[in-house]
Amino acid sequence: MGDIDLCYASISDLSRDFGTGALSPVEVTRAHLERIDRLNPVLEAYLTVLAESALADARRAEEEISRGEHRGPLHGVPIGLKDLVYTEGIRTTAGMSIHRNFIPAYDATVASRLRRAGAVLLGKLNLTEAAGGEYHPDSPAVVNPWNSSYWAGASSSGSAVATATGMCTASLGSDTGGSIRNPCNMNAVTGIKPTWGRVSVHGVFGMAPSLDVVGPIARSAEDAYHVLRAIAGPDVNDPTAGRAEVPDYSVGPPEMKGMRIGFDPEAAFDGVESAVVNVLRDALATFESLGAAICQVRLPSTMGLAAGWGAYAGTEAAVVHEETFPSRSTEYGRWMRELLGSAYAVSGIDIARIEDERRAFGGRFEAHFEDLDLVLLPVLPVGDLTLDRFTQLLYDSDNLPNVFRYTAPFNFSGNPTITLPGGFDGAGVPIGFQLVSRHLDELLLARAGSAFQSATDWHLRRPPV
Repeated sequence: MGDIDLCYASISDLSRDFGTGALSPVEVTRAHLERIDRLNPVLEAYLTVLAESALADARRAEEEISRGEHRGPLHGVPIGLKDLVYTEGIRTTAGMSIHRNFIPAYDATVASRLRRAGAVLLGKLNLTEAAGGEYHPDSPAVVNPWNSSYWAGASSSGSAVATATGMCTASLGSDTGGSIRNPCNMNAVTGIKPTWGRVSVHGVFGMAPSLDVVGPIARSAEDAYHVLRAIAGPDVNDPTAGRAEVPDYSVGPPEMKGMRIGFDPEAAFDGVESAVVNVLRDALATFESLGAAICQVRLPSTMGLAAGWGAYAGTEAAVVHEETFPSRSTEYGRWMRELLGSAYAVSGIDIARIEDERRAFGGRFEAHFEDLDLVLLPVLPVGDLTLDRFTQLLYDSDNLPNVFRYTAPFNFSGNPTITLPGGFDGAGVPIGFQLVSRHLDELLLARAGSAFQSATDWHLRRPPV
């Protein structure tokens, strides 16, 4: 197997071959490190590469597996961490100049759980400043490997780009308003935004804690679920982590017969660009061909929550940053400085109104799962997101809520989603879509994603790097 194939092998294939001795974790880790050496100077996906400790992890995994001490599917598998996940003794910047030299004294729960699963931690992945909308001006921006003039997808962009280009087998991202889903959409990778509270956020630098989730980014639904199983579950260090365990069994055969998928043509098509509409139509046809029933529904409006996301997330972020903002405001980039500064003008009444909308939307949306299993929606309403166009939208307060309308509402409601690659636009840049399920039903999302990927090859396409 060539080095490029080692870097694109699935978790299941690596685990099987490590177990039989057909492949070595050291060999696979070296292939990934060599690929990072070659691609990262151009793509800027990694902020810190842990070559020495990764090889030590791989040697340890190889020795343990050879002794019959196989810990599970992630044992010996190379994984990258978004650089807001604390790692003991290893710099963790959260994309901020203020924290450029911050070295945590402990591992985040998700990092320690990956270590316990035997994963090889390759390094810390680049992100926008404080997981916000824009990179700090002193930091390199992640480059979209499909087309360098296009947006790479917000805060978990390093995680998605590294996964898409074979610089890790899978990675961890975080999502406060779309930051797992948007990078997956823009890079043809698969991401699970878990139910809020499904994964501990202990030791993860927060943006807006009641909206934040940590989740996996991978090249298939099955791989993403393997990572989710390793990191999810109760945590004594995080009182917000739910008590429910993630089901401890495989995704299973790709079976969609009898599955009921809700689709609202008005919500999904109105004001949505034709390239995205085409991807949605093709996805619906694929699911129908697999035996799913497509059920037309009328979903509650998402625009109120999308419009309120900046005020709500900004006020929570202002609490997170109160030790350094506004006292060190000049050290922040424009977007974070404006978000945090505007929070001080938001009233309690404003937040109460958004809370009312949040509860109403969550209740109305969850009620649909009495008759449905899943809901299919776009990730973004636009398919031609050049860097220039995205920057214009980012600072356009009238039109920015439109960008958030399919992502931010599910941070407010806490519903889990899976983002799947579904096609490309005219410039050869990927377009995805998302499935949404009831709370705690990530396994169903993974099964539906696996079924879709058994019938399509979008997730197998590789960027031209």
